[in-house]
Amino acid sequence: MFITFEGVDFCGKSTQIILLKKFLSRRNNKVKVIREPGGTFISEKIRNVLLDKKNHQMSDETELLLFSASRSQLVNHVILPYLEKNYYVLSDRFHDSSIAYQGYGRSLNLSFVKSLQKFVIGKAIPNLTFFLDIPIEEVALRMSKIKKVNLDRIETSKLDFYEKVRKGYVQLAKSDSRFITINGMLPKKDIHKEIITELEKYEGKIDVYKK
Repeated sequence: MFITFEGVDFCGKSTQIILLKKFLSRRNNKVKVIREPGGTFISEKIRNVLLDKKNHQMSDETELLLFSASRSQLVNHVILPYLEKNYYVLSDRFHDSSIAYQGYGRSLNLSFVKSLQKFVIGKAIPNLTFFLDIPIEEVALRMSKIKKVNLDRIETSKLDFYEKVRKGYVQLAKSDSRFITINGMLPKKDIHKEIITELEKYEGKIDVYKK
């Protein structure tokens, strides 16, 4: 089963992925956690280029293509092989991030961005996507608690950019039933409980369908 976590930076995705991994592992499931960009030798090299603040002159088009190249490598060398082995694959971001960040946030041609992602992911379509939604004011607050030197190139973007990204995610969530929107302002334990509830609902539908 392929589960992705989406949302603007600082929304709490990484924390929830750790909690879900522990939950699934306690049920004796095989779990593979991945992040984007990254996850393979080549993808990590691309990640370093994408997030390095020295590359502030990177064009939006280059950014999109580099994210997509990293993703293609991850799909073919990690995601699909692990799904074939019946793992739960948990991904910190996936193709929806490019649609939200480069399509809506950078205002690149949305139709092209979506078509490119469809080509890149192929059969690796998430079963569930958890969108942790937080207001942009909260992004600013959480960002202020981190030393500027520790922020990557994307995280140093202005708040109006994040506003566009969030609106993009909201639109995606409305248009695709695999999206589960969760209030990212809830306590961590409550978010985790909601994720488990939604996961078990989905698994129940699969069992009924198989019967």
